Amino acid sequence: MKKATQFLTLAGTFSILIAACSGGDKGQKAGGPAGPQPYPVVQIDEQNTSLETDYPATLEGVQNVDIRPKIDGFIERIYVDEGATVKQGQPLFAINAPQYEQAVRTAEAAIKSAEADVNAAQLQYSKTKPLVEKDIISKFDLQNAELTLTSKKANLAQAKAALVNAKVNLGYTTVTSPVNGVIGTIPYKVGALVSSNSQLPLTTVSNISKVFAYFSLNEKQLLEISRNVKGNNLADKIKQMPAVSLVLADGSIYNEKGKIETVSGQINSQTGASSLRATFSNPNGLLRTGGSASIRVPQYLKNAILVPQKSTTDIQGKKFVYLVTDTGGVKISNIEVMELTKGNFFVVTNGLKTGDKIILEGFSGLKEGDKIKPVSKPADSVFADVKTQKP
Repeated sequence: MKKATQFLTLAGTFSILIAACSGGDKGQKAGGPAGPQPYPVVQIDEQNTSLETDYPATLEGVQNVDIRPKIDGFIERIYVDEGATVKQGQPLFAINAPQYEQAVRTAEAAIKSAEADVNAAQLQYSKTKPLVEKDIISKFDLQNAELTLTSKKANLAQAKAALVNAKVNLGYTTVTSPVNGVIGTIPYKVGALVSSNSQLPLTTVSNISKVFAYFSLNEKQLLEISRNVKGNNLADKIKQMPAVSLVLADGSIYNEKGKIETVSGQINSQTGASSLRATFSNPNGLLRTGGSASIRVPQYLKNAILVPQKSTTDIQGKKFVYLVTDTGGVKISNIEVMELTKGNFFVVTNGLKTGDKIILEGFSGLKEGDKIKPVSKPADSVFADVKTQKP
């Protein structure tokens, strides 16, 4: 009886061990290593695209003329208001300066006196000449009369010149616009004493039929653009530069395209930047001197290789992508990119070529040599927003 009980106990224990071993095998099969996981993959191809970069700019009219008085006097009248559009020669201010009116009257009187003196000297000369010819008086008297006539004529010419000068000064009492343009601020009011030495001008007239937009590029940006523009010299390259856009202060795009016309021949040693000037037509007067905006410069690239920024990773200041081999293996590759970007895409200058396949996203857990299951994504859908046709 005792032996039978021991046998049943051993049999039960053995059955439990077998069951445990069987359960362990099933658990190992359930938690065993999984196969290659699916990852989105796209094939790299060349694209024609353009890069657009915004640079802060300041606006100036083609002419900004400070209006200053040429004489001393009190402002008697202001004919225009701030912001008014004026034509060349249009009166702007009247200056009360009675001394110049008096100078004109004095000069006119001096002319009449000089004319009388000339007539008297001419009469004396005409009377003396026949007497000399008849040897009644000496030639000395004739020479004296001739010199007196010459002197009186010089006095008359001097008086006429003084009248012209007085009239010019009197004309300065009416200040006119030297150019077509728009009136700026008017700091002086009626009754104010002004002179040519006044600290502030009477106003400023800005010719804004065209507007200059000044902006700067650093040396690296200037070199990058210059290398992509054809031309044997700087003048040729400027002519070939593409039209630029103007982004206004409210973020809207100005409806007129501009053209870069000048590039400074020097780079500022303190800022490391070079100044450029673009010209925009301003038929509606929307742009004003002193305004702020941004210049948007396009740079057209032919057969460029682009990658989404989300498909790259940074390691110690360098950028890498995850390449996929024909066998589904993962290879981590270093790439070099341009400083300028196309939206959410990098422009690759080295490290990728046409036909390479990269993992689009979700690669954070992958290592060199891992196997994946590539899931191809159409390149047209990935790069739809970066293609540009050169105008």
